Amino acid sequence: MKIKFCGAAQEVTGSAHLLTLSDGYKILFDCGLYQGNDKEMESFNETWLFDPKEIDCLILSHAHIDHSGRIPKLVKDGFKGDIHCTHATRSLCAIMLLDSAKIQVRDAEYHNKRLRKKKKSKKKYKKPLYTTEHVKESMNLFIGYPYDRRIRIREGVELLFRDAGHILGSASVTLKITEKGKTKLFGFTGDIGRPNRPILRDPMPMPSVDYLICESTYGDKDHQAKPGEEKKFLEVIKRTCLEKKGKLIIPAFSIGRTQEIVYMLDQLESAGKLPRIPVYVDSPLAVNATTVFGSHPECYDSDLSEYMLTDDNPFGFNNLTYIKEVALSKQLNHSKEPCIIISSSGMMNAGRVRHHLANNIDNPKNTFLIVGYCAPHTPGGMLRNGIESIKLYGEVKMVRADIEIMESFSAHADRGEIADYIANQKKGLKKLFLVHGVEDRQKKFRTTLFDKGFKKVEIPELGQEFVLK
Repeated sequence: MKIKFCGAAQEVTGSAHLLTLSDGYKILFDCGLYQGNDKEMESFNETWLFDPKEIDCLILSHAHIDHSGRIPKLVKDGFKGDIHCTHATRSLCAIMLLDSAKIQVRDAEYHNKRLRKKKKSKKKYKKPLYTTEHVKESMNLFIGYPYDRRIRIREGVELLFRDAGHILGSASVTLKITEKGKTKLFGFTGDIGRPNRPILRDPMPMPSVDYLICESTYGDKDHQAKPGEEKKFLEVIKRTCLEKKGKLIIPAFSIGRTQEIVYMLDQLESAGKLPRIPVYVDSPLAVNATTVFGSHPECYDSDLSEYMLTDDNPFGFNNLTYIKEVALSKQLNHSKEPCIIISSSGMMNAGRVRHHLANNIDNPKNTFLIVGYCAPHTPGGMLRNGIESIKLYGEVKMVRADIEIMESFSAHADRGEIADYIANQKKGLKKLFLVHGVEDRQKKFRTTLFDKGFKKVEIPELGQEFVLK
């Protein structure tokens, strides 16, 4: 048995890990898009470190595009196996992958239009990674399962999903593999959520395993404690919208982060603490995703279930408007009214928020509130790092708006939370692989794990392979 790291190796996005059993059966964990602008990763989404036709099945930890976004290309390039995931993950992928396909087509059209204007060679023209037709083919391969049920996916291989508390439907993966009379347990954390966060249940511990792939996105830091979260959020809202009369723009992923922010605003409005200003969710995908959230109450925590006894719509309140139409989105760019705009994507590298960024970043009245991880080469990552100007749609804009960061909203466990989550693995673990993190953070986290008694911790490189004895 061997494991090959085909994505998210010393990177945060592009999850893909290939497990090959002794008889050659190939299991792919996740199949995500690389999201970022690193020149060294330019060809990642176009190429494979394996033959898609040889993959026997895919196990998907959750629906985020950096974990699921290359599935239609995998199918386009010859994959025909089953895609195993939770019921809610299947529901979310049905809308997220269609949205991703539309972005692929639109980006290719925009790229080619620019080349035609410059009269460049057709050799440089771009084809979309996949289209909506490939998404439809892919969805026929999805099989949804509940949490906490052992599933036999082939002779000698049992699969268990446990709630990871990261986004709706997210799961850790445990495989019980029996070969030649010997049994090994293999685990993949997927993305680990955070305890005591709203909407979703807390992450459920995984069974102890022999080999574990573990995320490390925030392996070098601890998030802001929740008690100060509401206070800071209100301070940012009041300073921007009431004192400066500007726009508060919150780049947020359409799945999970947007619903959490809206839910917090709903609670503030119910408590009479939210100023009477318009709030806009400017993302067609977020609108559809919020509907999906309503269809999966099995993922809710007890606090949300109890809150819904007094407020049957935790994702809607006075002054909140969901926007699908492009024309209304454009109107927001030209509006001078103080307001809150929640728009995807969270890293500001795609989606409508890029237009809000281009139209509002040079106005000192405005604030951009970053509420999650941004890869260093994305606009969000560059703003986090304090750049003074940014090039958008061919034009250089000065960064005059305030940049605020609230990592307490993060759906990723921090250093201490990850260590606590995997603490039960220490005793029998033969090897721990750190993925989904940049290398400097992973090295710091490895030191933390050594201090906590973990012994064999690897930080694999892209394409690196390990034999699991």
